[in-house]
Amino acid sequence: MKFTLSWLKDHLETDAPLDVIVEKLTAVGLEVEEVHDPAKDLAPFIVGHVVEAGPHPNADRLKVCRVDTGAEVIQVVCGAPNARQGLKVALARPGDRIPDSGEVLKKGKIRDVESQGMMCSWRELGLGSDHSGIIELPDDAAVGAKLTSVVNLDPVIEVAITPNRMDCLGVRGIARDLAAAGLGTLKPLDEPAIPGTFPSPVGVALEHDGCLMFVGRYVRGVKNGDSPQWLKDRLEAVGLRPISALVDITNYVTVDRGRPLHVFDAAKLSGTVRARPGRPGETLLALNGKTYELDEQIVVIADDARALGLGGIMGGEDEGATADTTDVFIESALFDAVAVANTGRRLAIDSDARYRFERGVDPQSAVWGCELATRLILDLCGGEPSELVVAGAPPAGPGAIAVRPERVAALGGVDLSKDRVVEILRALAFTVEETADGRLAVVPPSWRLDVTAEHDVVEEVIRIHGYDNIPALPLPRSPMPPVVLTPRQRQREFARRTLATRGMMETVTWSFMARAHADLFGFGDEALVLSNPISSDLDTMRPSVLPNLIQAAGRNAARGYPDVALFEVGPDFQDDTAKGQRLVAAGVRAGRTGPRNWVQAPRAVDAFDAKADALAALEAAGCPVDNIQVTTDAPGWYHPGRSGALRLGPTVLAWFGEIHPRVLKGLDVKGTVVGFEVFLEAVPQPKTKGGAAAGKTRPLLRPSPFQPLERDFAFVVDADTPAEKLIRAAKGADRKLITEVRVFDVYQGDTVGAGRKSLALSITLQPQDRTLTDEDLDKVTAAVVAAVEKATGATLRS
Repeated sequence: MKFTLSWLKDHLETDAPLDVIVEKLTAVGLEVEEVHDPAKDLAPFIVGHVVEAGPHPNADRLKVCRVDTGAEVIQVVCGAPNARQGLKVALARPGDRIPDSGEVLKKGKIRDVESQGMMCSWRELGLGSDHSGIIELPDDAAVGAKLTSVVNLDPVIEVAITPNRMDCLGVRGIARDLAAAGLGTLKPLDEPAIPGTFPSPVGVALEHDGCLMFVGRYVRGVKNGDSPQWLKDRLEAVGLRPISALVDITNYVTVDRGRPLHVFDAAKLSGTVRARPGRPGETLLALNGKTYELDEQIVVIADDARALGLGGIMGGEDEGATADTTDVFIESALFDAVAVANTGRRLAIDSDARYRFERGVDPQSAVWGCELATRLILDLCGGEPSELVVAGAPPAGPGAIAVRPERVAALGGVDLSKDRVVEILRALAFTVEETADGRLAVVPPSWRLDVTAEHDVVEEVIRIHGYDNIPALPLPRSPMPPVVLTPRQRQREFARRTLATRGMMETVTWSFMARAHADLFGFGDEALVLSNPISSDLDTMRPSVLPNLIQAAGRNAARGYPDVALFEVGPDFQDDTAKGQRLVAAGVRAGRTGPRNWVQAPRAVDAFDAKADALAALEAAGCPVDNIQVTTDAPGWYHPGRSGALRLGPTVLAWFGEIHPRVLKGLDVKGTVVGFEVFLEAVPQPKTKGGAAAGKTRPLLRPSPFQPLERDFAFVVDADTPAEKLIRAAKGADRKLITEVRVFDVYQGDTVGAGRKSLALSITLQPQDRTLTDEDLDKVTAAVVAAVEKATGATLRS
């Protein structure tokens, strides 16, 4: 919301300087984003006097002027048509920065003639759009004086308006807040109703619930031309382009009072003007030059023949006022905020009218807005007004709110007297009456649609009293130590830290994705489709974290970084119940395992990399990974035969493997990608001896004083026998003594026979109480061979 200082003072009687006003605005909750004071930009500029203006020897359209600066006479080459002898001008000298272009002025030659300065136009000084010639200052302006002492420069203030403060989308609303905060007095309005002199030949009607009230007035005999300079200056200062007096009036009322309006050329209307639903196949050429297709969900302003505008958003191009307009019809309607927001979002139109209507416009403003527009039209364009035509009525207000004065201290931390509370509320135009039980019956003004409950009233009191006046008090300190993380929270952090130490980069991606991508990952619950997505390609809650990670890997590859390892710890969504949200640690690897190296060449990532990541995350989360079984029933987005599931009994703890080529094609990702999904909430919590869930401690480390031993075994088994089966059997031979079993070689060839393979296992033995003897080693060796033979039918390779 932008406004100038003089515009504010039209409504606020105050002598406060600019910096005090800016500070107070922020103090009452209207955050000042920017203050543009032209006086600072124009401080170096002075008043110059053209003492001589002659033709340029090498250019017909240029003039060579001699300009008196008050200290010296300099030569300036100028192309403005109004440059002439005797003119007082705005002069920039070398070293001055031109506000419009941002360039620093330097001495130079123009068509071989030296120019030592620049005579500026309004646009070049950032004071308007006029660039038809240089500025002509008053004849009595002192030569050499600062330009800022001659030109009226108005600072522009921009404030950020929160969505609930629709009343401050007009300059008067901001002035009201400042007056309530003690920074001056709100000027009263003297705006009596304007009597009509004839019945309006154009009627109004309501045929859509999205329009609650429609007020119109016919004004005949107007003369539409340029707006007066004061109106142009104000509109240009806040970023609006002056068009014509009639159009500028509607823009002025929008900014001044927060009341959007529209004027139609009455000669182009046919019959009654009504708010109705759009019709299938109907189109509208709007004021922005674009054509929009309409339907029955859109509130359309129309006459008997065609659509005239989009209700609460934008008028039509064909029925707008032009220089030839002599009769106008003023539209001042009240539209439903939700209907305006939906239409604006669907049609992707942003306008000042939409911005205000979708936040809420004063329900009482339809009548006084039409009266104000009428008054300005009569003042600036002349004419004769008709009687008002009205359809509908403003909605009823919320009624009185019961407020306990002591709640100001309880909720806001400020102890204010009842009289002070009443004073603040009345300064904001609230109606306040004291009830028999000591409470206050508070009725908000019609423009405060955001105040509906006691806490809203308390907030208003605290806001005007000043947030800076709330005493700072230390929070109470508990004598007990802070609560430690729960086991589940520690589980999540351990998994995150472990994946990061494995060289993976953590990411945070959207919890949404495109429906087409979700379908690739088993999506099946329509309740998870968003009714109001932030983007068309983010319309579904993600059934898996993997798609977002895979697409991120693809974007990296497209930018020259094909070798990536990414992970995320976050939720996926299976249905709309509480149990349908799962906490997942998911990750992907793409490309190769590392950069090229002379010692060891990198290889392409494979399913075993994803399996190792999943097992590491599970182990960090406290899962007994030695007891995990591997099955081959991973879901369909993994490659069959190159994927698996990690289980504890019937419970699935993780999936891992190579991503199916069909899925990669659907995500537009090339190359091999492997991934994993670890379901952290499925990991069983470790138990203490008493049966309760373990706390923050881990099992006590008991290092052995005896040296570990390694023994190697080679077993010949059927080619389809999984290595895990041998590992589990070997570990089970002596769980206390055998601490690790690893596969270090796989061989298939003629020496082991067709359909057979040799698996070599390295077994680590860790004694705890004594050094092992040869007899102990023979006994363990025999137990391992027997266990493996029994479990897999393997034979010891000789």
